[in-house]
Amino acid sequence: MNRTTLSLIAGATALAAVTGFAAVSAPGPGAAERRTGAATLPVERTGLLCPRPSTSDLAETTYTSFTPVTEGADDKGTAVLRSAAQQSAPDEDAEGEDEKDGEKAGKDENDENDEKGEKGDKDAAEGDQGDQADKPVLQLEEPGKPVTAEADGADAPALVGTADGRFASGWTAQQTTEVAAGTGRGLQGVACSAADTQFWFPGASTDGSRTDYIHLTNPDDSAAVVDVELYGKDGELKTTVGEGITVKPRSAEPVLLSTLTAEKQTDVTVHVVVRSGRVGAAVQALDDETGGDWLPASADPSGRLVLPGIPKDATAVRLVAFTPGESDVDLKVRLAAPSGLITPAGNETLHLKGGMTAAFDLGELTRGEAGSLVLTAPDGSVPVVAAVRVLRGEEGKQESAFIPAARPVETRATALDNTAKGATLSVTAPEGGAEIRVTASAGTKGGTPQTKTYSIKSGTTQDIEAPVPAGLKGSYALTVETRSGGPVYASRTLASTEGGVPYFTVQALPDDRGMVAVPDASEDLSVLQR
Repeated sequence: MNRTTLSLIAGATALAAVTGFAAVSAPGPGAAERRTGAATLPVERTGLLCPRPSTSDLAETTYTSFTPVTEGADDKGTAVLRSAAQQSAPDEDAEGEDEKDGEKAGKDENDENDEKGEKGDKDAAEGDQGDQADKPVLQLEEPGKPVTAEADGADAPALVGTADGRFASGWTAQQTTEVAAGTGRGLQGVACSAADTQFWFPGASTDGSRTDYIHLTNPDDSAAVVDVELYGKDGELKTTVGEGITVKPRSAEPVLLSTLTAEKQTDVTVHVVVRSGRVGAAVQALDDETGGDWLPASADPSGRLVLPGIPKDATAVRLVAFTPGESDVDLKVRLAAPSGLITPAGNETLHLKGGMTAAFDLGELTRGEAGSLVLTAPDGSVPVVAAVRVLRGEEGKQESAFIPAARPVETRATALDNTAKGATLSVTAPEGGAEIRVTASAGTKGGTPQTKTYSIKSGTTQDIEAPVPAGLKGSYALTVETRSGGPVYASRTLASTEGGVPYFTVQALPDDRGMVAVPDASEDLSVLQR
């Protein structure tokens, strides 16, 4: 095995350890001219998981998939999202996919019209898979242009997908659901995520007014075994069936949190630990009075956390935080506002007891200005996870959303399903000034990409006037790239008003991890052979 191959394997192994599923391949012609020293190459394969959107018959869901144009990426590949039970083989290439769909076109049409044959009988029995079970829910046609699909009611499935070749680097998917009435009514959005083996969700609840589910999605051919731990105000809650939950191969399992424990608590931290296999995980938090949204996992426990993009018109902000282990910690709280870092009056520090979930009402924290929370433990020595629950609107007509502690945009990140009105991009640089470049993609139904560059002052949060594609038709993607400075954190808010209720959902923009550093081919890696 030559040194180039060893270098690429080492880079791929390191990336896979972080993302759970990623790979690079040997660079194509011309790669040598692009490299000086350690090379940065596009990821060649990645995977995403989307939880089941809703159990409401009134739900209307839009799935969106997108890959930005990436210099140096392969000229072939696929990006396919399928129902969790109908995942395609991961090594299926674009030509094979097209040929397969062409061969099945006549058969699928007959099954749909006549409901005959073995496949038609199976589809009728399974119900929620429908007559198009073998077809992908979403498949990208080209980088730089998002595609969408819609699903109504409670039958919209959890999705499992893979992207390779030119579609892998920066591949992003999102599902946005509007529920017109009932528990959790409002706008619910979540970015599809990679499989992993551990997740933290501060901000969940087992209270009687909430209906919270932990959605577990298994992309693999073997079963995953998962433990779900719950931590309340006095420590770990006694759970009855939280240990050894089996998630069948290529399937999704929603678990109602209130069925895991007899204790009813307003604020709970959920810890998901995968014993074997890997899963995607997200909490769906539904409230009788204040709507609902998805609670994504917090960034890994750390002594410094940033929760970006609290809406400027938030009427209530509730911070929920948890520190694993036995050590107590006094968190320093600051708000990164448009003018700089400030300390909220009355909430300069917050005390957390080890192993116990703590909640703090911060009121109308932002007071009409964009803001992001910055939490710091003394010397960064005690790790913490955190999230905020945000309310907009007046009592009786309120809607809720969640913002967990986020990872920074190290190189690039993308938010999907944006429209010309109702989308707000919020960017913060809490430690040092930064320059970012924001690109609005082509629209799903037409439009020309546009790009703008912005300067973000140190310690501030800015709601920027993001570009919109010229001649936009449909929705579009916003891609944020860090050009200099930082670190940079970002989030995107989608908002609309229905019946006087301010529907909204917020998604943080973590780095898409679309590139991987690979050691130079001339580096001596003989140590790997020892």
